[in-house]
Amino acid sequence: MSTGDVPKYQLPSGVVAGLAFTTLCGRARSFRDDAIRCARRLEPPLQVYGREHIPVAGPLVITVNHYSRPGFGAWWIALAVAAAVPLEVHWVITGELLYLGRWLSPLSRWALARIARSYGFTSMPPMPPRPAEAEERARAVRQVLAFMKGDRKAVLGLAPEGMDHHGGRLATPSPGVGRFGLLLEGLGCAFLPVGAYEAEGALCLRFGPAYRLHLPAEGSASEKDRAAARMLMSKIAAQLPPALRGEFA
Repeated sequence: MSTGDVPKYQLPSGVVAGLAFTTLCGRARSFRDDAIRCARRLEPPLQVYGREHIPVAGPLVITVNHYSRPGFGAWWIALAVAAAVPLEVHWVITGELLYLGRWLSPLSRWALARIARSYGFTSMPPMPPRPAEAEERARAVRQVLAFMKGDRKAVLGLAPEGMDHHGGRLATPSPGVGRFGLLLEGLGCAFLPVGAYEAEGALCLRFGPAYRLHLPAEGSASEKDRAAARMLMSKIAAQLPPALRGEFA
């Protein structure tokens, strides 16, 4: 991220009010429509590079880096990607905002579950993994796989890291992320890497070419998990400025 001027990230009041109404009423809502309205508020405008790689059909998994800072919530990355892609993206989102603390964190769990229901997203327990949530996490993975099986043109969006790291730099995801990617690969999904960052006062997205997780047949399950995760992150790193590539520089 640059240290100079950055956009003022402000959600339109109409989107906030509309989302509150639909979540309380249990109604469906288009995330892409809301994302376009939010992106239009950015000044300077959202900068998109690699437009030739933006998909027009699935099955596809969009992978993006994860970070936030004071004044910039990670949801702006999902909003920016959704505004740039001409398709509805099914996002895997966190099920709880742990940084809010012991009093507000449970409230975020309640709110995020309803937001996920309105947008048709899949809610996943937060990172890093907690042993007590193993079954809940497995259930979320099964829901994603069932969704992708049920719609052969679906586009899935996720941040493999699932959490912020110091300075917004990339870090190795938790165990199991690579295995999740390989399960999606087995359903015929290609992967599209996206780098999100701030430069010259603007929010930027860089789309890379789609690829497949072709790994050697030999190796243990844990070795394949690590290799797939490293490939996922290396492809994202290639779309980011060098200072944000972290362990994948």
